[in-house]
Amino acid sequence: MNNILVTGATGLLGRSLIPRLREHGHKIITQARIMDADFLVDVSDINNTFKLLEQVKPTVIINLIGLTSVELCQEQTNAAYLANCRTVENMVKWIKRSASGCHLIQISTDHVYDGIGPHAEEIVNLTNNYAFSKYAGELAAALIPSTILRTNFIGLSHAPNRESLTDWVFDSIKNGESIKVLSDVFFSPLSMVNLSEMINLVIEKKPIGIFNLGSRNGMSKADFDFSFAECLGLQTKTMTRITTEQATFLEAYRPKDMRLDSSKFEKALGVILPSLSDEIQLVANDYLE
Repeated sequence: MNNILVTGATGLLGRSLIPRLREHGHKIITQARIMDADFLVDVSDINNTFKLLEQVKPTVIINLIGLTSVELCQEQTNAAYLANCRTVENMVKWIKRSASGCHLIQISTDHVYDGIGPHAEEIVNLTNNYAFSKYAGELAAALIPSTILRTNFIGLSHAPNRESLTDWVFDSIKNGESIKVLSDVFFSPLSMVNLSEMINLVIEKKPIGIFNLGSRNGMSKADFDFSFAECLGLQTKTMTRITTEQATFLEAYRPKDMRLDSSKFEKALGVILPSLSDEIQLVANDYLE
């Protein structure tokens, strides 16, 4: 049985991933900084990291730690480095020193791409500090045999005080709030349900390298938001399409096209990933229950 340590376990993805991995029979140990985890440890400190890993002796680490606010990463460069890179560096140092054969699964981001997609893994285009710090984390992870997953995800949040994109759309429409949705930003996220299943497959097969992991046939965030609302039978009269140039609420630059070509992952793992339209319906079903 794998002894799996999930770091950053109390965030959006961790709250969905961990129950599903336990359903698959894995032994899961959790880490967070503040609450609701087996170990409350700051792994940006190398001594803390080594103590944790010596005690747990994981066979697999799934690293979900990340400072994901684009604005905060832009304003606080060192904080972005500590969360998105140094934590990975510390874990990699332990894995190399311990010679334990522990397999690292590093969760990265589609923000490392810009320009016309879908993007293959070979060429990155770093346009903000968030992308830069996550890419630095990838470079650290690649110093050992590891699986690096560039992804984006959607779905109902099970994390207290953490709102997902679909939570925001659902709650805003339900409350009659006017919302502005971006017509010139494209992505290809997976539902947290299917992303969790793919991570379970990675645990089993342990492919080495960098892999895009997203849905087929991405779309603009505006089309996504409208499609999600329509799947729920919600009125869309409070939703307005705008461009990023009109989005005064965005302070830091964000890539305009983050669509992923995930054919490398499909070939390596022997799967066919779902379309984004199917993922929208799957996620909408959680809000209808």
